[in-house]
Amino acid sequence: MRHQLVDTRTSLRERVGRFIEGRRATTVITTLILINAVTLGLETDAEIMARHGALLHIVDRAILIVFTLELLLKGYAHRLAFFRSGWNIFDLLIVGIAWLPATGPLAILRALRILRVLRLLSVVPQMRRVITAIGHSIPGMTSVIGVLAVFFYVSAVLATKLFGMHPDPQMQEWFGSIGASAYTLFQVMTLESWSMGIVRPTMELYPLAWVFFVPFIVITSFAVLNLFIGIIVDAMQTTQRDAKQPENTPPLTPNHTQTVQAQFERVEQEFATLRTLLQAESAARDGSGRRADLPPP
Repeated sequence: MRHQLVDTRTSLRERVGRFIEGRRATTVITTLILINAVTLGLETDAEIMARHGALLHIVDRAILIVFTLELLLKGYAHRLAFFRSGWNIFDLLIVGIAWLPATGPLAILRALRILRVLRLLSVVPQMRRVITAIGHSIPGMTSVIGVLAVFFYVSAVLATKLFGMHPDPQMQEWFGSIGASAYTLFQVMTLESWSMGIVRPTMELYPLAWVFFVPFIVITSFAVLNLFIGIIVDAMQTTQRDAKQPENTPPLTPNHTQTVQAQFERVEQEFATLRTLLQAESAARDGSGRRADLPPP
């Protein structure tokens, strides 16, 4: 009787897990997230809140209750395995913040309700792959950021030494210190008004300033920053390749290919041995003593 009760509970958990992670439930949750995003946006309009504030609050609370029930069902279905998924913890934090009282010193938490829209990242598989790819690219991006930081520091020191010594107030504002030079060079790297706003006024005082700025832009804007794109694209391709590969199936390597080829050769040898035995048995059964011919392989 006890074993039957345990089996019943296990079967119920499996059914709940299949239901809450099924296509219909996912579609409903996705729709509610989009509706909640619209209602939270409408709450920023004072006129709409004056007319329909009570209705928007009811819709917001109802959607929050549905999100909470979804997490409770997932927790029931997966038990402690629920916390092994980073996406489940992400959803739990967002929904938990929404339940905190938004009054007094915690009134700022009302603005954080918009974070519920980020649940689309965990619900939609395509978005989840993008975030996973970005996560996989973080180690490579860290190396690029390190290279960029070193180059930025060297460039800021050079800019301060080259242009910050001029008494012109504009030069002092742009290159008077390492911090000011770094901020100015960041603006130049983003190509935001770099020519008319910074470089050309600097060239009026230092005609050869282009010798510094042109290589800086080429290295930072066209080389280093594009490395970020390359790293993310490579991570996206790796993630998509892993998603298409069946679970628990290791990728093929040259050693695996050689092993499969050796197995095929052994199978061919076994078939040849079996054919020889069949020919010998056929010859033994032939009354004339002749071997019965078998079709060629």
